[in-house]
Amino acid sequence: MGNISTEKIKIIVADDHTVLREGTRKVLEEEPDMEVVAEAWDGEEAVRLATELKPNIVLMDIAMPKLDGIEATKQIKHVCPDVNVLILSAHDDDQFVFKLLQAGAAGYLLKTVHTQELVSGVRAVYQGESVLHPTIARKVLSRIAMTSGKLSNMAIPGELTEREIGLLKLMTRGLTNKEIASELGLSIRTVQGHVAQIFNKMGVSSRTEAVVRGLQKGCITLEDVPQATPEV
Repeated sequence: MGNISTEKIKIIVADDHTVLREGTRKVLEEEPDMEVVAEAWDGEEAVRLATELKPNIVLMDIAMPKLDGIEATKQIKHVCPDVNVLILSAHDDDQFVFKLLQAGAAGYLLKTVHTQELVSGVRAVYQGESVLHPTIARKVLSRIAMTSGKLSNMAIPGELTEREIGLLKLMTRGLTNKEIASELGLSIRTVQGHVAQIFNKMGVSSRTEAVVRGLQKGCITLEDVPQATPEV
């Protein structure tokens, strides 16, 4: 048998509602691969704790005292670019999602999600996957694409190769590493290596950030973003 990683996903929970914060912590700590290293009740504390503890993920609410989730996310990504921010909010307004993705959030979940969806979302973000409901994803990404001309100063540190752009397009379609490996006839390890290289070149730490940056710089277009499935 191969070696099994015992490293836990380190999480900070930031929410100004004590009951929700403690409840979320309890849910996450029931998972053997997760550890809540701190709680923050306002945005300033979330930034301070993220800077000090450098967790894998900050689970962030939007409406908080002193500093809202949008500004806190922006500051965390500026100081600790490798820390992924997963938004857990009661707000589903496109405007909030738009601003948070621009700020560098790796994903966006509503507080109405089931426990298992939250747990799966945390694991997905930790693995660099995108966590964004497809219905709001296309609308928000469309808006980002339309403003791309105003963001030309956001340079990509290293130019992507043709293969890397093709792989970024597959990520944009929502394919997992396993599905990409199957599509391209590569091993999962090889795909993981390519994804890591793309993240490194683009200066991002999640697929959501990579897609946003790719749209902003014109590496990918709205044609690469899957159509939202009509809700029944």
